[in-house]
Amino acid sequence: MSKLRVLVSLITEDNDYQLEQAASAQAAALELGASVQIVYSGNDAVQQTQQLLSFIQEPSKRPDAILVEPVGTAMPQVARAAVTAGIAWGIINSNVDYIPQLRQHAMVPIFSVASDNEQIGKIQGHQIAAILGDEGCVLYIEGPVGRDVPKLRSSGMMATKPPLVQIKGLRGDWTQQSGYRTIQSWLALSTSRDLHVGMIVSQNDDMAMGARRAFGELADIRARDSWLNLPITGCDGVPKAGQAWVEKGWLTATIISPPLAGVAMHLLAKAMKTGSQPAERTLIPQTSFPALKDLPKARAHAAH
Repeated sequence: MSKLRVLVSLITEDNDYQLEQAASAQAAALELGASVQIVYSGNDAVQQTQQLLSFIQEPSKRPDAILVEPVGTAMPQVARAAVTAGIAWGIINSNVDYIPQLRQHAMVPIFSVASDNEQIGKIQGHQIAAILGDEGCVLYIEGPVGRDVPKLRSSGMMATKPPLVQIKGLRGDWTQQSGYRTIQSWLALSTSRDLHVGMIVSQNDDMAMGARRAFGELADIRARDSWLNLPITGCDGVPKAGQAWVEKGWLTATIISPPLAGVAMHLLAKAMKTGSQPAERTLIPQTSFPALKDLPKARAHAAH
């Protein structure tokens, strides 16, 4: 078999977890003796579709496999076009319902690898309980509307948070800049002063850090310090980003969500070598950082 050529399509370069995805794919390719090309879609679903179709429809550019983390929908039409062209198809971190049908007569691997996003939300709910207690108000920064990952994380969080904790939801697009703009816009509303917020929870670390930057730029020193003294948590837990920000005290906690692209590369390579199909769906577990039992201590340290 010739050297495996894989195209990895990711959401954006302006996100530490996405960069970690790319690094994990490159490391796996090196280990497997494969060739990998990374493309980013600039958080634009139309651009991502066009990028992928340009590779599928041009024989000289056609890879052996495509691994894609979708910006919007899971692109069933693009998946069918890829499989029809003899290209293996792997979906990263998205719920799809078309894989069983595509696999019925496919001659190439078709599969998905995902974080357990509902479990991530449940861990965030447990973090809220450990840090905030039985009641209070949480400013909750979600990912883009209409996508599976934010929905699953939100439903998981709502299932495990203490019943008397109120949630005020805001929206970002996974980037630090979006978290910054979201908090700036919200602080400009007179209603923001009516909420007695006790904690800021973000569905990823980058938006959490963007929120922190917005609080840090407040002209009113007392208000600035009051916001910055609140616990702020995120998710992704990249060693040089989320975990490092917790160690520095910039975030109170995160959730370690291992990069999936490298896992997908290994599943793909094994399937291509053996002529078999991987499992339709592989879920990768996550863990709280620090551990849930240590979060009250982490909160006390941050407040000090």
